[in-house]
Amino acid sequence: MQRRKFLNKALLASGGMILPLNLVSCKSDEENQQSPRIEVESFQQKNFEHGVASFDPTLDGVIIWTRYNGESGSELIAEIASDAGFENIIRTKKAIVDSANDNTLSIEVRDLDSGLKLYYRFSCVKDQAVSRVGNTLTFAQDISSIKMAVCSCSNYPAGYFNVYKEIAESDADLVVHLGDYIYEHGAGGYGSGDFTKVSGRDVKPSTEIISLDDYRTRYKQYRGDEDLMLAHQNKPFICVWDDHEITDNTYKNGAVNHNEGEGDFNERKMNAIKAYSEYLPKLNVDQGSERIYRHLEIGGLVDLLMLDTRVYGRDKQLDYADYFTDTGLDVAKFMADLTDQNRTILGVEQRQWLIEKSTTSQATWQVLGQQVLMGKMVLPVELLLLTNQVASGNSDEEAFIRLQTLIGELVAIKMRIEANDPTLTDHEKARVTNALPYNLDAWDGYPVEREMVLKAFQGKRLIVLAGDTHNAWNNDLTDGEGNLIGQELATASVTSPGLEKYLNLDSQSAPAFEQAFQVLISDLKYLNAKDRGYLAVVFDNNSANVEWIYIDAIESKSYNASKGHSVVV
Repeated sequence: MQRRKFLNKALLASGGMILPLNLVSCKSDEENQQSPRIEVESFQQKNFEHGVASFDPTLDGVIIWTRYNGESGSELIAEIASDAGFENIIRTKKAIVDSANDNTLSIEVRDLDSGLKLYYRFSCVKDQAVSRVGNTLTFAQDISSIKMAVCSCSNYPAGYFNVYKEIAESDADLVVHLGDYIYEHGAGGYGSGDFTKVSGRDVKPSTEIISLDDYRTRYKQYRGDEDLMLAHQNKPFICVWDDHEITDNTYKNGAVNHNEGEGDFNERKMNAIKAYSEYLPKLNVDQGSERIYRHLEIGGLVDLLMLDTRVYGRDKQLDYADYFTDTGLDVAKFMADLTDQNRTILGVEQRQWLIEKSTTSQATWQVLGQQVLMGKMVLPVELLLLTNQVASGNSDEEAFIRLQTLIGELVAIKMRIEANDPTLTDHEKARVTNALPYNLDAWDGYPVEREMVLKAFQGKRLIVLAGDTHNAWNNDLTDGEGNLIGQELATASVTSPGLEKYLNLDSQSAPAFEQAFQVLISDLKYLNAKDRGYLAVVFDNNSANVEWIYIDAIESKSYNASKGHSVVV
């Protein structure tokens, strides 16, 4: 004990790294590895109403988590074992829960052997309380394959978390969560009202979340959902935030969904980040800072680079509304701003870090786990404008009919162009070739930096994972010269509504819309515009086998799951 105190003081004096307050270290020399098993058979499963979870597994460690509903200052005992019956205890750690961290406890377990299947639990002897048993792992040194379940966008009032249940019961080794883990809106806001017929899923607190207590309350509500608890219990998670963990369309110093009446944005952001770090801890970064990007090695097979395209360095999104004049859209000014060489979605420091990782990685696969679509989603201008009008909700049934008619006309022209139809007029060609980015909140709004990133990964086996849009996509990732650099795999949402809601698509009209987009967008290979689900990716030394898994209901606990589409990369 005296030795550890001395070492801690020495680290402080030398400016060495000290673990954040809500992340406790558990190394082999800190606790007796042969600690006796805690006899919990007479304990009650109580005071752990938010379950257990694990995060950021590595070759020799993992973070385990819980929250205790008993008194602040209670002592918990964490046990990690190689068997479900806890006969072979690998590590034991005692720690105190503190209201300063909302009674959450995160323990970074270090110096473990590689390739372990692990079981863990928490108990409080004083209260005779024990948690459920969680499952986690460490990666093998020379792993031959790994299966990821990739998900995002779980809006609590929009429906039941059946997708999380499906993931929990799958054979995935781990879960990569790409953000929008919570939503900030109050009762009647996004995800409520006509989005869902589900009752009993009103948000807590009922107002939009701004204070630290607000964010904590919302996390507790989400983590009290049985299906999400089961997913965390059964699988280790690797997470990044998107915008709704703070507020809609966040950028580095503001957000679309924040106004002066809601106080200082930076204070709100730091409240959100603190609550996030309490409930979703991450490895090798300061839990209370804005930095969340990090690198996780998966046994020499995959270098998983988790990025922040939302908070850390993002410049404010461009908005087409700012470029309209009395004579129409000022395309020249828009393009000048769009292609500004200094415009960034990553920030200079994160971009330099990413490019360095691209040059030093020796893994078979380089995988970017990030939030927004990287593929080029460019639409004819007249279709872009009408789609935005319809999606805004400021349109009538006639606008939907016009949209369907316009899509048909443009698809017909595009197919004639590809067939080299000599009867095409210049005006007809221009209707298709006069095109602009569909989503300025995505990488399309930051094309110069996208080009830098793609060129850095040229010659690598690159997979980019994305969430955010609530729909499933597969894009070729091509550079400015048309070279194929990698593949983008984007997951559908857990519950949040997608294009089907905003464009009034159903099972009959959606397939035609999806096919039309694939014709009009050169790099788009697959789109599902109406279903909820997740992405399953199996990486091995030869290929990445990809399946989009969909469920048929979120309004009921009863559902069916199916494989909607698959590709081999």
